[in-house]
Amino acid sequence: MQHESYLNRRQQLETYFDRTAAHAWEQLTSDAPVSKIRQTVRAGRAEMFDVLLSWLPENLEGKQILDAGCGTGAFSIACARRGAQVVGIDLSPSLIKLASERCPVEIKDNIEFQAGDMLSADRGRFDYVVCVDSLIHYQAVDMISAIGKLQSNTIGGGARMLFTFAPRTPALMLMKAAGKLFPRDDRSPAIEPIKEAHLRRLVAKNLTCGSKVVQTQRVNTPFYKSQGMELYCP
Repeated sequence: MQHESYLNRRQQLETYFDRTAAHAWEQLTSDAPVSKIRQTVRAGRAEMFDVLLSWLPENLEGKQILDAGCGTGAFSIACARRGAQVVGIDLSPSLIKLASERCPVEIKDNIEFQAGDMLSADRGRFDYVVCVDSLIHYQAVDMISAIGKLQSNTIGGGARMLFTFAPRTPALMLMKAAGKLFPRDDRSPAIEPIKEAHLRRLVAKNLTCGSKVVQTQRVNTPFYKSQGMELYCP
């Protein structure tokens, strides 16, 4: 059963990404000119993509990957280029449409893009589950619940889960406070920063499958601060 807080935030995110800021995200995830602030966000996201991709094998032939919260599909496409079969799912039909349009013809058979809730149903069994900036808007209790649910879609015996979270740092908390003081119509729902140590405790306490943190790495640009984490799912 999904918490009411998760359902409420999910609705906010769907409205934001599918209606309020769909065009802004189309620009951000392309080569189109953007503001200096969004340039740093774009650069930070690209760096995080490279980090997570470096944690995956160069050859993904025969591997199944779930890209949960795939947005415009960039990470899905990168995995498919390595030979993986990918399911990319996102709340926003607008972004899923864009992802399908951007998918190169030569790898279209390797990717299935779907609009919907990443937790709403069993999507099959996967060797890797990836969540790039799709959990950062949820409270800790909902975030760890979502991780547990997504892990239920992994293949046992060495499957991996790669995800990002917003590290609770003074700089990020200041940015969050400034966002509340100076709201804008196209700003996304607030992120929910969490300390790495607290997240590790939640993983150890709440994920019953014996998951272990394999590695983490932080990315810092002036307006993009994120941390990747890899979990081993025995």
